[in-house]
Amino acid sequence: MTASQVVRSHPDGAALTVWIVPGARHTEIVGFHGDALKIRIAAPPERGRANKAVAVLLTDQLGVRVRLASGAGSRRKRFVVVGMSVGDLVKSLDELVD
Repeated sequence: MTASQVVRSHPDGAALTVWIVPGARHTEIVGFHGDALKIRIAAPPERGRANKAVAVLLTDQLGVRVRLASGAGSRRKRFVVVGMSVGDLVKSLDELVD
C-alpha cells in the first residue's frame, strides 16, 4: 500500500481515507491498513473526541487545516486536507509513514 492509494482529489484540496484505532496507548500514525492510513488515537471514541484528536494530529503533522468529511461514527473516515494538492499530500504522507 502506498500513500497515493489513500488520497483522492477534493474540491477543497485533497481527501484522505483513514482507519482509526481509538483508545490506544499512544497517538501515532502507524502506516497503512488496506486502502486507508492507519492512526492510533489515545482519545476515546465518545462524543467525537477521537475524531477531533485525529484532525488535530493531521493538522499538526501536515501544517494545514484538516476537517472530517465523513465517517463520524465509524473507524473508517474521510478527512479533507484543505488547500493541499493530492501530490503534496502524497509526498507528506510518504515522509510521515517512512
